[in-house]
Order: sequence, then C-alpha cells, then structure tokens
Amino acid sequence: MAPPPPPTLPAPPREENGLRTEFEFELPRGYVDEAGTVHRHGAMRLATARDELRPQIDLRVKENPAYLSVVLLSQVITRIGTVTDVHAGVVERMYATDVAFLQDFYRRVNSEGHTRAAVTCPHCEGGFEVDLSGGRLGES
Repeated sequence: MAPPPPPTLPAPPREENGLRTEFEFELPRGYVDEAGTVHRHGAMRLATARDELRPQIDLRVKENPAYLSVVLLSQVITRIGTVTDVHAGVVERMYATDVAFLQDFYRRVNSEGHTRAAVTCPHCEGGFEVDLSGGRLGES
C-alpha cells in the first residue's frame, strides 16, 4: 500500500484590491467525509448580495426556511480540508456544533468584518479576545 500523500499547506487568504475576501477557520469537531476522514481546516469567502438572495428562491428553503443557512453556507465555504466541492449535502452531514460555529463565523466575517470574539475565562473570569479562524492559543 502506498504511503499517504504529504499534507498540503492551506492557500493564503485571498485578497482582491487590498480587501481580504477569504477567511480561514478550524471547525470545533470536523466534517467526516464518506471515507471516514475528518476535515477541520477550511475557508469561507465573503458573501455577495447574490449569495444572500439566491437561497430565497431555492425550493428547499421555501419548504423549510431553516434550510436557508445550509444553502447559504454551501455557497460561501470554499473548502473544508481537501473537500473543495462544498454543496448543501456536505453541510447537511456536518455536526450541529460545526454548523453553529460556521453560522457565527459567517456573521462575524460578513457583518463585523473580522473573526475575533470577546470571551471570558470560566476559571478566573478574566476577559480576553480570541480569533475564531482557528489559531492555537499562544500563536500570533
């Protein structure tokens, strides 16, 4: 059996005319593909007006308005691990924890323009800021 291919480094965030248009993230649990591989790192691009309007005419959304976030996320997620064909079926198979994370990430990227969040330590109750895009503690 051949050894697995070496891991590829994620592409740098895309920029268009100095505007950051793609944001890296790390899922709390990870997407498990059909082969059982867990994918945690991914990227999401900024949403366009078309991205937000298109789900409104989707029959699945008309039948079940809760499906709107599945369709919307599937349009703006550019990759999850090695999966680059992110469609509604991929988002449907994600754990609820990861979908909730991505919904919040989408809101932060598209409404607030950043991926940082204020948090409070449960032990000392000290406040600090974390980057939701997947950086590890202690990294800059």
